[in-house]
Amino acid sequence: MTATSSNQPPAAHSPAYRAVQVGARVLSAGGLAVNAYVHATLSGGYDRVSADISQGDLFRIEAGLSALGALLVLVWWRAVSDAFAWLLSAAALVLLLVYAFVHVGELGPFPDMYEPEWFDDKRLAVVALSCTLVMSTFLLVSHSRRSRRLGTDVWLETGRGKWRR
Repeated sequence: MTATSSNQPPAAHSPAYRAVQVGARVLSAGGLAVNAYVHATLSGGYDRVSADISQGDLFRIEAGLSALGALLVLVWWRAVSDAFAWLLSAAALVLLLVYAFVHVGELGPFPDMYEPEWFDDKRLAVVALSCTLVMSTFLLVSHSRRSRRLGTDVWLETGRGKWRR
């Protein structure tokens, strides 16, 4: 028994779907690139805030990871790169919001990064990370929907050797 009566193989993605995928990738990578830029430019001013590691060094690490994530999302169209972008943007956004609203104090080797003031670069980072989080969520969902569709909607009809959808 087959899902439909068509004798055609599964269709490739439509041009509209590909355009949406490209747009989501560009927005996701753009958000990570903006986050990388903001953290790289602010890192010098935070070198004084330190415990075992300075906040400036943490900002440089964040900038490097964001740049890597942006590159992966644009170049390597796989669920792994989309998951990396999602995890990176979610973790960065959560940490930014926690350190803006909660005075955590020093945690092990990490300095006290509490900063309740909102300035333009912090707002820009929040918007960029939120955009990346939404777009990478869309990309991950589209990966899972495609794999589920291929697993359940495509049947090989026995006896005839034709693909059906």
